[in-house]
Amino acid sequence: MNAVSPASLPGLPGAVADAEAVRLQLRTWPEVERYLDHCKGVILPLGSTEQHGPTGAIGTDALTAEAVALEVGRRSGVLVAPTQAYGMAEHHLGFPGTISLQPATLLAVLHDVVLSLARHGFERVFVINGHGGNIATARAAFAQAYGTAATRNLPVAPELRCRLANWFMAGPVMRTAQELYGDREGHHATPSEIALTLHLEPSLEAHQRPLADPPKPGPIHGPEDFRRRHPDGRMGSDPFLARAEHGARFLDLAASALVDDLSQFLSDPAG
Repeated sequence: MNAVSPASLPGLPGAVADAEAVRLQLRTWPEVERYLDHCKGVILPLGSTEQHGPTGAIGTDALTAEAVALEVGRRSGVLVAPTQAYGMAEHHLGFPGTISLQPATLLAVLHDVVLSLARHGFERVFVINGHGGNIATARAAFAQAYGTAATRNLPVAPELRCRLANWFMAGPVMRTAQELYGDREGHHATPSEIALTLHLEPSLEAHQRPLADPPKPGPIHGPEDFRRRHPDGRMGSDPFLARAEHGARFLDLAASALVDDLSQFLSDPAG
C-alpha cells in the first residue's frame, strides 16, 4: 500500500470521505465551476460491455474501471466523470450480450467527451481503462482532440493533455496477479479482473465453478474466428482461481499506483 497520503501529493485537491462526493453526475454546474477554480483535472472511466467467459460478468471491464476510478477519485479529490461502458469489442461479438462500438465510433465518442471537458476549462483528462481493446483507439482519439482544440482556438488547447491508465497493467497489479495465478492469469476473463468483480458484486460468486483448461491465447481475426479458437470465451485464463479478497487487494493496489500517476500528471506542466 502507498504510504504517502494523497492529500499531501502535489496537484491533488485532497481525499474525501465518500466516493459519491467526486461523481461528476451528482454535482451541479456551479459546483463544477467552483471546482475548476482550484483543479483542472478530471477522471474518465472507460470500459467495455463484452463476454468474459462462461462465468464472468459481461460488464466486467466497465465495473472494474469505474470502481478503480471512484477509489482514485476518493483518495485524490479529483472529479470522476460518468463511465463510458461501451468499448471496442468487435472480436467478442460472437458471444451473446456483447455490445461493441466500432473503432471509429469509439474514437468519435472519446474525442467529443474530451472536447466537451476542454471547453469548460479542464486541462488534464485521466482515462482509467479496463479493456485492452480500447487502447489504440483511445490514443488516436486523444491525438485528434488536441488538433481539434487548437483548430477551435479553445483557451486550454496549449495545456490540454490526456493520459491513458490501464488499471490492470499497473505494476503492482501485474506482479500480484503473477504471484497468485502464474500463467493461469491468461489474457482474457482473467482471475484478477474476475476477483475484482467478486469483491464489488458478491452475487457473482454464484457463477464460479471449475472449468476445463482453455486454449492458449492466439491471434484474433474477427468474432467468428475468435469463437472458433476460444469456444467458451477465455484466453488462457482460469477465473475459478479468483477470490473476492484478492479483488479487494487489486483495488487497493491499482488505486494506490494510479493516484501517484494522477498526481504526477496534474502537477507536471508538460503533462
